[in-house]
Amino acid sequence: MKTDTQLRDDIQAELTWAPDVKSSDIGVIVKDGVATLTGHLASYAEKYAVERAAQRVHGVKALAVELTVKLPFDNQRTDADIALAAERALEWNVLVPDGKIRPMVEKGWLTLSGEVEWEYQRSAAEIAVRNLMGVTGVSNLVKVKPKVTPADVEQKIHEALSRQADREARKLSILVDGSHVTLRGTVHSWTERDAVQGAAWATPGVTVVVNDLLVDA
Repeated sequence: MKTDTQLRDDIQAELTWAPDVKSSDIGVIVKDGVATLTGHLASYAEKYAVERAAQRVHGVKALAVELTVKLPFDNQRTDADIALAAERALEWNVLVPDGKIRPMVEKGWLTLSGEVEWEYQRSAAEIAVRNLMGVTGVSNLVKVKPKVTPADVEQKIHEALSRQADREARKLSILVDGSHVTLRGTVHSWTERDAVQGAAWATPGVTVVVNDLLVDA
């Protein structure tokens, strides 16, 4: 198990290594495996990149983000400009269904609302607006409400796993409660864990996936 000092050093090294993290003035405090990030960044895109970099470090139990976005003067945009850019970004993204997601902007903070049929559409919408100039934060309130009935969700997940991860399919427990799916059992790697979760998300009718799979390397 890593010490707090080792974790802090690893997080700082990961931030230095990450090409999409430009700021060198990010504070990292670690106590009992919980990492706290502090500092001021020039864009929300970089703030997101910093969070992801810290999450990649093995041994981090939890992450407290105390980062603030302070836009340089040249990058500042009015809320109206950001809303228009967000609307166009959503319109031009082939993975986002037309007219299903509404952007709203207040003081640079962009909120997405609406309903889609698939989780990948919800994620695609957030990715489409995350890197827009002038954005200081994103709240993704888009709901996933599939048209299909979830009655055969479990069967479809098992079928998908048989095609994609047959070795794991025989050892997993798949619990379905309406459109909510809970995955339990043991897999052999994080890649396999992600593959099983992806198969669950790709199943029509699924709106929530709780991944309780353990990795036994």
